[in-house]
Amino acid sequence: MMAMAAGRGFEDVETWIFDLDNTLYPASCRLFDQIDKRMGAFIGDLLKVDRVEARRIQKDYFFRHGTTLRGLMSEHGVDPDAFLDYVHDIDHSPVPANAALAAALEGLPGRKLIFTNGTVDHADKVLRRLGVHGQFHGVFDIVHSDYIPKPARGPYEKFIASHAIDPARAAMFEDIARNLEVPAALGMVTVLVRDAANEDGTLINKLNGDAEGAPYVHHVTGDLAAFLAALARH
Repeated sequence: MMAMAAGRGFEDVETWIFDLDNTLYPASCRLFDQIDKRMGAFIGDLLKVDRVEARRIQKDYFFRHGTTLRGLMSEHGVDPDAFLDYVHDIDHSPVPANAALAAALEGLPGRKLIFTNGTVDHADKVLRRLGVHGQFHGVFDIVHSDYIPKPARGPYEKFIASHAIDPARAAMFEDIARNLEVPAALGMVTVLVRDAANEDGTLINKLNGDAEGAPYVHHVTGDLAAFLAALARH
């Protein structure tokens, strides 16, 4: 399923930029649930609070700061590397191989890059599970962005400079609509990847208004592989 906005085509795109979690793999595999639980455990241990309060704090920081990590760094001086190592110590086996996605990516002309609020190591494991590791030319992670997460503008500008990207010839795919506002302002074509199983993404999109109707969301799809395959055929 896909929806496209008139006037924002992909004819000139030479750089394809993808978020990682709940974008390249389906939220229904529940991989991010493992990260979510470990974030709660980290907060509970750090702040000496129970599981319910830890989850409340976790989600509050995510919504207000862009990531739970940024909230912990800003409000508690948490060492980011210790947090990232802990929360990404998970079982990646639930991520299914996706031959359709691999074929669709192969058909796209130009570079493919990952821009994630996660880590390079986590991205590498996910891409290998999906069977698309060889398709990507680079990963720009939260460490590269100096631990400042999307949707802040600074990380996008650093990412663009680091990879010599022409925003007018780039497209960005994301599961969280607010993370597409800066790319659209910079001149990129944007695609919101939605999934009913993505509870946090769905909630934050609703809290930010009609995400699918936002002027910075140019296209919407519920099937990334099919969407990319359709682009590759044109």
